[in-house]
Amino acid sequence: MAGPNKTTRQVEDQEVRFTAAFDEYSDALFRHASLRIGSREQAIDLVHDAFAKVWTYVRSGHEVDNFRPFLYKVLNNLIIDEYRKSREVSLDALLEKDGVDEGDFEGLSESTTEALAATIDGRRAFALLKELPDEYREVIILRFVDQLGPREISELIEESENAVSVRIHRGLKLLRTKIETVGPAARKKPSSTQ
Repeated sequence: MAGPNKTTRQVEDQEVRFTAAFDEYSDALFRHASLRIGSREQAIDLVHDAFAKVWTYVRSGHEVDNFRPFLYKVLNNLIIDEYRKSREVSLDALLEKDGVDEGDFEGLSESTTEALAATIDGRRAFALLKELPDEYREVIILRFVDQLGPREISELIEESENAVSVRIHRGLKLLRTKIETVGPAARKKPSSTQ
């Protein structure tokens, strides 16, 4: 059934585009949810729920211009709901408490953050990613795992591009510190036990 101002053909076109988006983005959305949640089963459920919500939205006659950011937005909202269910402190409270000072990195460029990311040991970084605060882990996953640009990320999390760049920069810096801290400690442990 078409929405108030939609023809049956327009709704059918949206449904075809939805099916193509499902085929194209379902694996990437699952990887994203798995990294954010840490549970394969929960990730599958959340991705399923995200597609179900978008399907209902499309079937009711609404139009989606670009499915990729829309699907990530719906999935991220579901992930945030999961966080809120499993933690006493909501992500909103954490963001308000820690805040983001945008003035410190006004000249930060995307190439700078990519150069910094390229110097990080990928395997150790991936293993330590779960130790980062949610606000940093989220943007790093969106940027380097999901390959979204700062503009797309800013639309998803409803923050300015500058705030996104600052979070990416600070998250990478924190991740680098964790890698450097874990690296020497991991090498010293075997020799200290002898």
